[in-house]
Amino acid sequence: MTTAQAARGSTESAALAVIERCCDAFNRHDVDGILSDFADDSYWLLSMGPTPEGTRLNGKAAIRAVLEQRFRDIPDMNWAVIRHFASGNLVCSEWTVTGTPKSGPRINWLGIDIWELKNGKIVKKDTYWKNVVKPA
Repeated sequence: MTTAQAARGSTESAALAVIERCCDAFNRHDVDGILSDFADDSYWLLSMGPTPEGTRLNGKAAIRAVLEQRFRDIPDMNWAVIRHFASGNLVCSEWTVTGTPKSGPRINWLGIDIWELKNGKIVKKDTYWKNVVKPA
C-alpha cells in the first residue's frame, strides 16, 4: 500500500466515523449531538423545495430549527442505515426512514444522504428520498 492509499483510507475511516456518530444522534433525536458534527458554516439541502436543489438550510441555527420541528412533528422518526460508503471526504448513506407524523400518513421512505466533510466536520448534507405515491 502506498502512502497516498494509506492516507486516503485514514481519511475515509475518519469521515465514516463522523457520519456514523451523527446518524446515531439522529435516531436519538439529539439535536445538539447532530450539530456537534456540523461546521458553523455548513448547509443542508433538503429533498424538496422551491429550486432544483431543494430547500437550502444555511448554518447551524437554520438546521437546528428544522430538526427540532421535525422531531416534534414526527416523534417516532427512526432511520435504519442500510450502508455507508466513502470516497475521500465524501460519504454516502443509504437508509430507510419511518415515522408517524402528528398530522398525515405514516412515512416509510428509502433515501440517501451525500455528506461532504472538511477538517472532520460536515460542511454539506444533501438529502434525496423516494416518496411512496398511492395509485389513484
